[in-house]
Amino acid sequence: MKIVDIKNLTKTYKKNRGIKNLTFSIEEGEIFGFIGPNGAGKSTTIRTLLNFIYPTSGSATIFGKDIIKHSKEIRQDVGYLPSEVHYYDDMKVIDLLKYSAGFYKKFNPKRMKELAERLDLDLHKKIEDLSFGNRKKVGIVQALLHEPKLLILDEPTGGLDPLMQNTFFELLAEERKKGTTIFFSSHILSEVQKMCDRVAIIKEGELVKVETIENLTKKNLKYITITFERAEPIDLKLEGIVKKEVKGNEITLLYSGDIKALLNKLNALPIKDLLIEEPTLEEVFMHYYEKGGVDNDF
Repeated sequence: MKIVDIKNLTKTYKKNRGIKNLTFSIEEGEIFGFIGPNGAGKSTTIRTLLNFIYPTSGSATIFGKDIIKHSKEIRQDVGYLPSEVHYYDDMKVIDLLKYSAGFYKKFNPKRMKELAERLDLDLHKKIEDLSFGNRKKVGIVQALLHEPKLLILDEPTGGLDPLMQNTFFELLAEERKKGTTIFFSSHILSEVQKMCDRVAIIKEGELVKVETIENLTKKNLKYITITFERAEPIDLKLEGIVKKEVKGNEITLLYSGDIKALLNKLNALPIKDLLIEEPTLEEVFMHYYEKGGVDNDF
């Protein structure tokens, strides 16, 4: 079942870049990554989905319901964590969470306390006394409190220290086991690679690619390290070399061509060592961004 279904979704602003003709869907129970640098259109997409801003054209459904006509109904089963959390400073954390829970049909005080304990969050502190990281924890508890069917996370780990990030990822894994669908928007590619099943890459408001993490990192592209017997100029011109770096007697390549052709070329050269690896998501991502355009090939 498609939990989120987006068709040609467009939001244009007079001066700022918005989003243009986005089409993709998110299946029930998957963790779906949404990646691109700041300003690529990630938050605009999320705000449009949540009906905080109105689309210029196109359409989208969540749980099969239209995001505009049924936005109030949809929000009952959505947990949202914005990239920056802003609250009433003079409220205590516990009062704010209880107030927030009042907007939903489900509220379990025991769950609130358990989540706060897991995240090392003091429920009795005032919001104004919290650091940015602790405010983010309040946002996480708020998003998870009513046990939503869909979690929408916009740059969720900003402000969290590495230990707390691990706790947060454990919480997401537990929610996923319950059947929760997670829409995970981030520019931190290692997080997306660690957590997500599929990923959409957005560039300048347009969709570049939707693919499984496995296919993105294994499809043709290889990360190759060649160590030569000595440091000297090497003529290594070959179709399929996406990127090349030379350090002393070592050359590293991002290569999308025929491996046999590469090996034939290397056979005649004074090689000491050769390492062929799958690229990281970051290397694949940079490959798409450096190509300078939206495409569907590899």
